[in-house]
This record gives sequence, structure tokens and C-alpha cells, in this order.
Amino acid sequence: MSNLFEKVGIDLGIVVLLLIVLVIVLAIMTVSMSLRLTRINQRYKSFMKGREGQSLEKLFSARFKEIDRLTKQNEINHRDIGVLKKFLGKTLNKYGIVKYDAFDDVGGKLSFALAMLDEDNTGFILNAIHSRDNCFLYIKEIVKGESYIMLSDEEIDALRQAVSMDDTLDLLEEV
Repeated sequence: MSNLFEKVGIDLGIVVLLLIVLVIVLAIMTVSMSLRLTRINQRYKSFMKGREGQSLEKLFSARFKEIDRLTKQNEINHRDIGVLKKFLGKTLNKYGIVKYDAFDDVGGKLSFALAMLDEDNTGFILNAIHSRDNCFLYIKEIVKGESYIMLSDEEIDALRQAVSMDDTLDLLEEV
């Protein structure tokens, strides 16, 4: 064989050196592939952990059914939220209260004006006037923030507080 290399003009030492380099490169590639295979096996074992022979098709089918169920529930929730928004718009969810002394001889601010409004600023003002002997309760209708009956200063203040409250439905818009 050395005759063959001599006839071609290649030194046998160079051939041996090239073969050693090739063996080293192949050894490095083998170690690299072995490490990659180990990582892939670890991922596979992690993926298949706890499956005990259950087919992936059944697993995926179950997950897709669960996703479909959750999607339907999400649609129902959005519809219900819409119904609640409409309902909340008609509830008395804005209020203002002013406590005051109606008479000079009665202290403790037992009298009060309470304004209760919905999102359209429609509702009522309840005014409780306490004296030494009696308590008088008056109610006045409010339509879109206005009263057709003259309001006292305390009632006006309570109405302003209620009208200026943040809209509850604005918070639901973010949901």
C-alpha cells in the first residue's frame, strides 16, 4: 500500500495525520449527537410523563373538547355581562348624602338629604328633617339630573354629589 502512495507522490505521514484529524472530527460529532439525543430523550420523557400508554390523539382530543367548552362558556359569560350592564344602568348606583342640622335647637346633624340616581341621573332625593319632637320625610323625583320641585341647598349638594360619581358601567367596559 505504501507503494501506491509513493507512486502518486503522497507522503504516508500526511495520510496518517489526515486520518487522525478525521477520527477526531468524527469523535466530536459523535459526542455532539449523543448530547443532542440525550436532550431530545429528556424532552420526550417530560412530554410523555404520566401518560401511561394513553395515545396522544386521545390527549389532544380531550384538550380540544376542553377548549371548545371554555370557548362556549366564555361566550355565555360575555352575554351575561351584557345583560348585567343593561340591568346596572337602571339600578340606583349613584348616591350623594348631606347631613345637616335642620333647626338651631337640634344638634348632631340628624337631618339628611340622600340622592339616589341611576346611570341616566334619574331617581329620587329623600330628605329627612329631624326636630325635637318629630321626623319629617320628603321625597322628590329627579329626572335626568333635574327636579320639577324646588330643592333645598342640602338637596342640591346631595344631587351634585350623586351626579358627579364615576359611572359604574365605565368600570365594566374594561372587563
